[in-house]
Amino acid sequence: MTDDEWAVLEPLVPPPLPGGRPAKWSRREILNAILYALKTGCAWHLLPHDFPPYSTVFWYFRRWRQDGTWERLNTVLRERVRQHMGREAQPRAAILDSQSVKTTEKGG
Repeated sequence: MTDDEWAVLEPLVPPPLPGGRPAKWSRREILNAILYALKTGCAWHLLPHDFPPYSTVFWYFRRWRQDGTWERLNTVLRERVRQHMGREAQPRAAILDSQSVKTTEKGG
């Protein structure tokens, strides 16, 4: 992740919890490891040794999924892409499509 990318995402990533021992791994390293695992599709325990331990990375992934951090990240990035494309940040309309399946009156 570049410095510019991190500057956008850093305010959206929850800071370390107060109290207790200091965080051993930076949030940037943890996010890099999560993004690597998601992009490559590798198993968590097969993360390269350059990243924090896989148990730590997965713990943060799961916690951020439960507390809505991923939703916030996705929303901000989607809005930035839309604005970059010259669109409004939020879409004004949605298209819903449903398909009807016709069935016969007799079974089987």
